[in-house]
Amino acid sequence: MHAFDVLGDPIRRRILELLADGERAAGEIGAVIQEEFGISQPGVSQHLRVLRDNGFATVRADGTRRLYAVDPAPLREADLWLERYRRFWTQRLDALGTELARGRRERRSAGAADMPRDRENEEDARPM
Repeated sequence: MHAFDVLGDPIRRRILELLADGERAAGEIGAVIQEEFGISQPGVSQHLRVLRDNGFATVRADGTRRLYAVDPAPLREADLWLERYRRFWTQRLDALGTELARGRRERRSAGAADMPRDRENEEDARPM
């Protein structure tokens, strides 16, 4: 299965989000996924198996519990594949950041210009 086939499923993406914060027990994952998606425990187990079989998650036994964790290797591979396309959104995100900063500066400048001169000095003279 290709990495994007695995990541294309919202349930598997949500499981990876849960695992991104650290190792979790299968039962804990199951409870969250069952609550959010309304699927059965065997359904959750199938998604965990797909993640495990495709290298996105590792599992280790801790007594009777099964603890899952993210294996970052396939995510790095997907990130490398996406690298060639990142330019399509990076420039736009940079431009958005510039426009947001410009808007904040303009609002601050407008706010200071609207403030009466003696009121502006009062604000500066107030103790912190």
